[in-house]
Amino acid sequence: MSNKNILITGGSGLLGRQLTKALLNLGHTVNHLSRSPGKDPHVKTFLWDVDKGRIDEHCIDGVDTIIHLAGAGIADKRWTNERKREIVESRTKSINLIYELMANKAHKVHTVISASGINYYGNRGNELLTEDSAPAHDFIGNCCIEWEKAVDEGKQFDLRILKFRTGVVLTTQGGALPQLALPVKLAVGSPLGTGKQWVPWIHHQDVIDMYLFGLDNEQLTGVYNMVAPLPVSNKEMTAAVAKQLHRPLWAPNVPAFLIKLLFGEMASLVLGSTKASAQKIEAAGFKFKYPDIASALKEIYG
Repeated sequence: MSNKNILITGGSGLLGRQLTKALLNLGHTVNHLSRSPGKDPHVKTFLWDVDKGRIDEHCIDGVDTIIHLAGAGIADKRWTNERKREIVESRTKSINLIYELMANKAHKVHTVISASGINYYGNRGNELLTEDSAPAHDFIGNCCIEWEKAVDEGKQFDLRILKFRTGVVLTTQGGALPQLALPVKLAVGSPLGTGKQWVPWIHHQDVIDMYLFGLDNEQLTGVYNMVAPLPVSNKEMTAAVAKQLHRPLWAPNVPAFLIKLLFGEMASLVLGSTKASAQKIEAAGFKFKYPDIASALKEIYG
């Protein structure tokens, strides 16, 4: 495959750093759009300020591919109205800034690959959710709708647009797994709520590989679920973590009302049941390295 000139938004985040490393190893040129100067000597960092609508106009010079990962952490802080605005606008206004620049300047961009969220579907019980399933209209569902809509504005430039609805990414470096594993390590781990809710998980290496797959396969457009092909319930995941860490599970389930009390509206992230299908990306030829939870956790903790 030919080497690409790639601009990443959100490149300093956990996924952004891993993806940057993988792309550089493959010989691609990688630039970042960031709020602060970068630390990686192999990556040129252009500055932007999404709130103030400022962007370095040279960020798209020579760029053929944009990977849009920018966005305020969904579970980092309580969902005040201000935080909710930040969560949405950090995803939508950011890509709009780039498109505004493209409308006013010659460029070579032909592909935009963007993150989206599996929370698009919301709390759906045991329903198997495909990319054609309807969205939820709770806060995060609406956030994902707005996010994807903002990315799709790029169709005015005749771009190839690819969106990955990302599940719960399993890694010890951040996200949900360390929070789930901590009580298990302390031998007070237990399922949350009924424990029957489906967790749309994916191993962090499969996330990186899927972005690389999307980059290589020019015929891939539209939306794909970024989840492992074998979803598990919250109870099964907790048990799998306990087994991998050789810890007993004896504590009773954490009652839903307590989780709601602690996390407010954000409780929907752990109590909601989202059983998403990976069939579409597998049919496109993607092969998962870690299709089942046992092999994924073994690699992560092994």
